[in-house]
Amino acid sequence: MRQSSTLAAFAAGLALASLVGTSALAQDVFGLSEPDAEQAPDGLAPSTPDQAAPDATAPDAEGPGAAHAKRKSVDTKPRDPHDREAMLAELYAHLAKARDATEAAPIATTIEGLWSFNKSATIGVLMKRAYKALATDRNELAVKMLDAVVELAPDYAEGWSRRAYVFYRQNDYDRAVGDLRRALALEPNHFKALEGLARILSDSGQKKSALKVYEQLLRIHPYMPGAKEAADELRVEVEGQGI
Repeated sequence: MRQSSTLAAFAAGLALASLVGTSALAQDVFGLSEPDAEQAPDGLAPSTPDQAAPDATAPDAEGPGAAHAKRKSVDTKPRDPHDREAMLAELYAHLAKARDATEAAPIATTIEGLWSFNKSATIGVLMKRAYKALATDRNELAVKMLDAVVELAPDYAEGWSRRAYVFYRQNDYDRAVGDLRRALALEPNHFKALEGLARILSDSGQKKSALKVYEQLLRIHPYMPGAKEAADELRVEVEGQGI
């Protein structure tokens, strides 16, 4: 019963997520965003829904979980790994069946918040320092912070995904791909990691492999910005090779 009530509460986050804007960095291929300087260490999610419920008459209150939107606050943080996995499974199902990009956006944003969630204060501090280092172009420092993250929490997919982004910035594509594959081994539906992998494969001339990754990505998130267009272009190139 507790997990069911948690899922119901979290569903309300889908409606609330549409109220939250994302920074330019949050739209990056690897999902990186600069956290609020005043944000608590464990609140690093790039698109965690607001805790204040919207006006019941607001248009954004429509959608999954709208019946719960009248609550004054919504706890969108999973209390244990089983809750998190159940929440993600539910959200991925909604995302795959989204009718359009407008409906998909808040669902994807909420999923990204769950990816970033980690109960460890230490991991939260390290991730926040990595963000700050990247914001000032201190890539080496960011790598050191993220090295510590993946060492302390090797099962935390976001640590690998975020470090892959730093390697990408440093044009170290081999290590970026290695980290992306580690992230995907932990979270196969990580559409940001899939997009990053597809882009690197495409840029390195591995068009057929890139197309397969984009097709996998689009099955998970049909409205991932730019993904369909990239896949269509690659399909023309690949089919032109007689495939």
